[in-house]
Amino acid sequence: MKYICSSLLLLAGITSFAQSTKTINQSGNPIFKGWYADPEAAIFKNKYWVYPTYSAKYKEQVFLDAFSSDDLTNWKKHEHILDTAAIKWANKAMWAPAIVEKDKKYYLFFGANDIQSDNEVGGIGVAVSDKPEGPFKDHLGKPLVDKFHNGAQPIDQYVFKDKDGQYYLIYGGWKHCNIAKLNNDFTGFVPFEDGTIFKEITPDKYVEGPYMFIRNGKYYFMWSEGGWTGPDYSVAYAVGDSPFGPFKRVDKILEQDASIARGAGHHSVIFNEKKNKYYIVYHRRPLTETDGNHRETCIDEMKFDADGKILPVKITNEGVKAERVK
Repeated sequence: MKYICSSLLLLAGITSFAQSTKTINQSGNPIFKGWYADPEAAIFKNKYWVYPTYSAKYKEQVFLDAFSSDDLTNWKKHEHILDTAAIKWANKAMWAPAIVEKDKKYYLFFGANDIQSDNEVGGIGVAVSDKPEGPFKDHLGKPLVDKFHNGAQPIDQYVFKDKDGQYYLIYGGWKHCNIAKLNNDFTGFVPFEDGTIFKEITPDKYVEGPYMFIRNGKYYFMWSEGGWTGPDYSVAYAVGDSPFGPFKRVDKILEQDASIARGAGHHSVIFNEKKNKYYIVYHRRPLTETDGNHRETCIDEMKFDADGKILPVKITNEGVKAERVK
């Protein structure tokens, strides 16, 4: 009997350990503790940074934390880099930050208030700081986007820098995605040649969480599909010749593994140029959790085939090996 109990305890220990497997040279998944989702990954000053949503009830989502690492394996938490005390018009649902460095300033774009119509206060805001860890202050004193254009809820913003140095805001929930040309100081937009501000670039099956990068001259446009609390939450992509597409859906490349975790989606990408390695940073729900807000931030390697197609990502408990920026 003692032997059986000891064996069961050992097995339980192994099972628990498998959910956060980490060695000295690997990140383990999740990469840091706490319920965090919608991670925006970046490289600043030879450090890796992750800016996630604090995953809780909407009324409790009144701040944003950030995490930094020298090697992808050990992460330092930077608490409350932005909160509603600094953004007077925001009162809940601070979501899916996106960040860029420009002219020695750091601009943090975020969604707030989960507006459901043009008659509510909220949408996409911008905050600014001299440091990637903040603190950030309101850049505009009001939302940058506060209306539904082309049916897109103003959430899930991503800022894309094109080859010519032009910055674009790519955003949208409710199964619609827009692109808009940002002005030089990120206080507004520059109209396109036809006079419009927001152009729709929604691909097939798009739901939310857009992301874009350039590889070998091609524009890779990625997004999340399915429901954020469901087993169908996942990431797909398309490839185009410009940030405007047209984008024809290629395939799904990130999804749950019933033996590892559920609902893998809403991601960003890290490119280590020196090592020519791509990493996908995303959230997922542990097998032990049923609460929709119980999401964790994870990382795995993302690879391509000889034709430039993204290979399906295998989600792991181990994560990735230690890798410095330089």
